[in-house]
Amino acid sequence: MLPSDFRFSQTSLQDYVDCPRRFQLRYVDAQPWPAVQSQPVLERERHLDLGTRFHRLVERHQLGMEPDTLARTVDDPQLQAWWSAYLGFDYLHTMEGERFPEFRASVDIEGHRVVVAYDLLVLRPEGNVVILDWKTHRWPPSAEWFAARMQSRLYPLVLVLAARRGVFGAVVRPEQVSLVYWLVGSSGDVVEFAYNEAQFESDLSYVGSVLRGVDRESAREEWFKTADEAQCRLCEYRSLCGRDVEIGAFDQFGIDVGNIVSDDVVLFEDVSEVGF
Repeated sequence: MLPSDFRFSQTSLQDYVDCPRRFQLRYVDAQPWPAVQSQPVLERERHLDLGTRFHRLVERHQLGMEPDTLARTVDDPQLQAWWSAYLGFDYLHTMEGERFPEFRASVDIEGHRVVVAYDLLVLRPEGNVVILDWKTHRWPPSAEWFAARMQSRLYPLVLVLAARRGVFGAVVRPEQVSLVYWLVGSSGDVVEFAYNEAQFESDLSYVGSVLRGVDRESAREEWFKTADEAQCRLCEYRSLCGRDVEIGAFDQFGIDVGNIVSDDVVLFEDVSEVGF
């Protein structure tokens, strides 16, 4: 069984959608990883570390630290490229509004606690809220790929629910929310999604159905395994499931470092979670 204080994130919910058995092994059984996730291992670990450091740089700059001070901590060419791109990211720097970097919020859905970590929220003067998320993928995902991810459903959904409980001092309607992915690690493009009431209702229903699915699977000794064995190529538990598939290459992974950072790393110790 899941711990009573378990908090669902976009990563854990995506794990369940991709493969309930992976969710069980990772979060219910806390099974140690029997296999590496992708090759080459050292390159993947380096990319993860650089992604974490990039998120820290942006957070500290958004909190008011001087760029020159931060630049002295950049000692890697890849990180330098991302940092330079960030400093020239006029889409963000010309955006007016109050800024909330590395903002965490949590809400209850279907009796479960769901937590979201935003790279940056910008509360615009007219009351709109822009969710910004940095992506250090080495390949540029399509808008369709992003639209199908749990993150694209969960982030605006939780923001609207949290705002209804006073986090911004006023209700934020779905039409006032937009989600922006910045592909700093690849093309440098911006992928933007507007939000609306119909999408909000759809997302609330969908996330609720996923959480109810977790509850149903909890009664099973062994949870359902995905029929899509392409998922297994990048799963560290593939050997436990008897899936004889070739391990995925790092460049094919398109690893979403931002998601990992948001779920597992507290970038500033004084950043607190706002719960509702």
